[in-house]
Amino acid sequence: MTRIDFYTKVADRLQTACTLCGKAVARRMRVLVLTADAEATERMDRLLWTHPPVGFLPHVRAGHRLAAVTPIVVDHDPGAVERDDLLLNLRPDTPDIFSRFQRVIEIVGQDEEDTRAGRVRYRFYRDRGYDITLHDLGQTAPG
Repeated sequence: MTRIDFYTKVADRLQTACTLCGKAVARRMRVLVLTADAEATERMDRLLWTHPPVGFLPHVRAGHRLAAVTPIVVDHDPGAVERDDLLLNLRPDTPDIFSRFQRVIEIVGQDEEDTRAGRVRYRFYRDRGYDITLHDLGQTAPG
């Protein structure tokens, strides 16, 4: 069964996503970062080029010819991306494809709208019997 992790009270969702992507790549996991729309995909793409500040996290978009061999795929439409290690969800809804992944990470920010959407996603997983691990970040860095 898919492992679900919620990172809550996150000050900067995209920075946290980059940090978690870096940790996943270090563990040789293949990551799909699912964004809400084309603009969010572009922001995440730009951020991954500079995170960490003295490094680079290899990533491409879903339709790129190297998507099958690149550790991180970032897109708002997963298309035919074949991965099953880690789904990092930055969308406000629960993606239909979540159950094919070994692990799903949900990142919930501090604003009211994001918190509300996070609660809806939490109930969705809980009501279907998934075990959920909560990581309350408050003002701390992701662990």
